[in-house]
Amino acid sequence: MPDSSQVPIYSLAKQWLSQDRDPKTRAQIEALVDAKDEAKLEALLRHPVEFGTAGLRARMEAGYARLNQVTIITASQGLSVFVEREVKDARSRGVVVGHDHRHNSEVFAQLTVQAFLDRGFKVYFYPGLSFTPQVPFAVKHLHAACGVMITASHNPKDDNGYKVYWENGTQIKPPLDVGIARCIQEHSVPRNWDITRIAEDSNVVDISDSMLDAYIEATKVHVLDIEQNRCSNLQYVYTPMHGVGAPFAKRVIEAFGLPAYVPVTGQMRPDPDFSTVAFPNPEEKGALDMAKATADHHGIGLVVANDPDADRFAAAEKQSDGSWLAFTGDQLGTMFAASVLETTRHQGIPDAKVAMVNSTVSSRMLEAMAIREGFHYADALTGFKWMANELVSMEQQGFHIGFGYEEAIGFMIGNPVLDKDGISALAVFLQLAASLHAKGKRVSDYLEEQYSRYGFFVSSNLYFICPDPAKSTRIFTRIRFGTSNNNNNNNSATGDEEQDGIERTEFARPHCNDVLRYPRTIGGFPVSYIRDLTAGFEMRDVDKQSGPLTLSETQFVPSFPVSASSQMITFETRNGGRLTMRTSGTEPKLKYYLEVRSANNDRKAAARDLQLMVQAIADELVQAKKNGL
Repeated sequence: MPDSSQVPIYSLAKQWLSQDRDPKTRAQIEALVDAKDEAKLEALLRHPVEFGTAGLRARMEAGYARLNQVTIITASQGLSVFVEREVKDARSRGVVVGHDHRHNSEVFAQLTVQAFLDRGFKVYFYPGLSFTPQVPFAVKHLHAACGVMITASHNPKDDNGYKVYWENGTQIKPPLDVGIARCIQEHSVPRNWDITRIAEDSNVVDISDSMLDAYIEATKVHVLDIEQNRCSNLQYVYTPMHGVGAPFAKRVIEAFGLPAYVPVTGQMRPDPDFSTVAFPNPEEKGALDMAKATADHHGIGLVVANDPDADRFAAAEKQSDGSWLAFTGDQLGTMFAASVLETTRHQGIPDAKVAMVNSTVSSRMLEAMAIREGFHYADALTGFKWMANELVSMEQQGFHIGFGYEEAIGFMIGNPVLDKDGISALAVFLQLAASLHAKGKRVSDYLEEQYSRYGFFVSSNLYFICPDPAKSTRIFTRIRFGTSNNNNNNNSATGDEEQDGIERTEFARPHCNDVLRYPRTIGGFPVSYIRDLTAGFEMRDVDKQSGPLTLSETQFVPSFPVSASSQMITFETRNGGRLTMRTSGTEPKLKYYLEVRSANNDRKAAARDLQLMVQAIADELVQAKKNGL
């Protein structure tokens, strides 16, 4: 839509009502107009929902700032124009569209299909429920021009999303998002609401069965010994967390020859209200309680789960003392990496030709594995749009795509799906568990073997709730400059710096009005490395510098993309610590990811150091009490 910043709010409401044909959302705006609720109208209408590298994700309500039939149609109109312009033979190659079980997901998917049909595209459609990895799999398998999945993953029930994959089967990354957003802006008047003829359109191809069969066949490359799997008496409990995963999990488990799961009966059917969990994310505290209770009832010691759109995977195991160990994303990632390496060796692929990546906020244990085993490793920015594209680049250089993961329980095994995939992860994990079970071992025993081989890594990944973006900016500015005001162009300490008592190392750039002043220590441990993707600074051995250092214009520029619009700083300390702090792009959170490594497996020392650094983050860096966090 045109710039609305100066348009009177009731004119915006009138414009909305002239475009919207959904009685439910029309009634919402009409009621607000009648009530003269200008504040709510402003919130819903003034600032359009922004299209980014995650596509669209927002609450389902009326208005340009929310997800609804108007914003879905206009997003699809703009995307179809952009894809036709940027991808060769886009209309004949077609687009893949799928949807999950959330409220409105089906109609949002149908409106997306119709918008592409109106542009002359062939559409490969999953008319029934699909799990998110099916869309990137089909894009790659069918050589389609792009893909759209209607899902909000594990967000609350009132949210939905519009996730876009590019022609190579990966999530879009900059600058594609900017170009798509511009096209959406240029085609912001919804044109076609008629979805009644989709099933009869010759340009629509139902790929539900064919692509599931192809996906299962592609996933079977990870089967190590199907006869051993068939002989397993492994018992485990499975929950799809009220999502779509159950039938797909059943198919892949059968394809691997593994025993069937014991279901969490109250969570097996798709439920858009997620009625038994406060937040449908297996990572959240209490989310696996029903699964654990089911396991306890049956005397079973292993629980596995997918999130609602089945692109993430979680697991927990009962220990000898009767407690449950919920594996972290990093612990699972470590075990998957070791398991994948076993598979690639079984396939005769040299270790030096295997490529693995993880996000920069994930554990450095994967890097330690690579150093010892000799496979090719890289870290990437947070998000599979970065990791998958990094792996694709490695594949083009002659490497075999082995594995990629992020600490938020997202795992990409091999190259059939160039995104996180909870279903293939489920099968590979259960195969590992079955193999260990046959030897009288637990999964946690396998994890201990990795610690013994590569060193002990302990982490704390937490967040502070900070609904005020300005406050988050002030916190990061103070960490970066020693003051909450970054318009400081002299080398003298400011009031804030004097009060917090933090020793700082100074770095000055010529022709700049600021002097970077990062903390010298965190928790008493010297800072040895800094990477600031907001200010555009990266340096190793910073603790070996004496006195203020003047930087050249091109010196110490990070290899990762720099963005002044988001906050992200990484520190490494001489005790084997690594801390990354960032703001969330989708939630009012200031997140941190902290890890301490003990190369000699001194767990007590690592745990002690971790706690000292956790305290320093809260007290010194974030000043949680002072900032009311």
